[in-house]
Amino acid sequence: MADIIRLYHTGFAQIIEPDIHYGRKNADFGQGFYMSDDEEFSKRWARVRRGEDTILNTYELDLTGLLIHQFTRDSEWFSYIYGNRNRKPDLLEADVIKGPIANDTIYDTLGITTSGFLSEEQSLQCLLIGPEYHQSVIKSEKAASQLKWISSEILTPETIAQYRSTVAEEEKKFQQEFADLLSRI
Repeated sequence: MADIIRLYHTGFAQIIEPDIHYGRKNADFGQGFYMSDDEEFSKRWARVRRGEDTILNTYELDLTGLLIHQFTRDSEWFSYIYGNRNRKPDLLEADVIKGPIANDTIYDTLGITTSGFLSEEQSLQCLLIGPEYHQSVIKSEKAASQLKWISSEILTPETIAQYRSTVAEEEKKFQQEFADLLSRI
């Protein structure tokens, strides 16, 4: 039996065939199609845009034969993120990258963690606080060909508001932890 994982992506369109070349080049894991294996977390990314539906797309990814790189919250992970954010060439050979989302893409850190203001060790300490959420990034055409769109769901404004409220509560807690850490370093 194939190794298949379920993944989710929230946006303003039903994306049946994702474009791995579309997206931010300076994101955590570089250019690719970002998803999460956590449906609840994917809904937290939802936004409301006037005149558009907010859509949660569901996919299955067959991992058979794919080169997968798994990051954990450590110095290798930080170096890779820091390199991508500074537009250094991505030399990691992988069809799929899985690992933690850097908390500064979730919560407002005023750009401090990857600005060069702090040392790399201090920046890593900042990225380690707060809850740990994971993402999977499809980086190759081979992986994209093994990604199967399953369904989509339109999220209501009420549902989005509920998830945004959860994020706001987490953000308050995170900001306090972040301020406490900065006062010690």
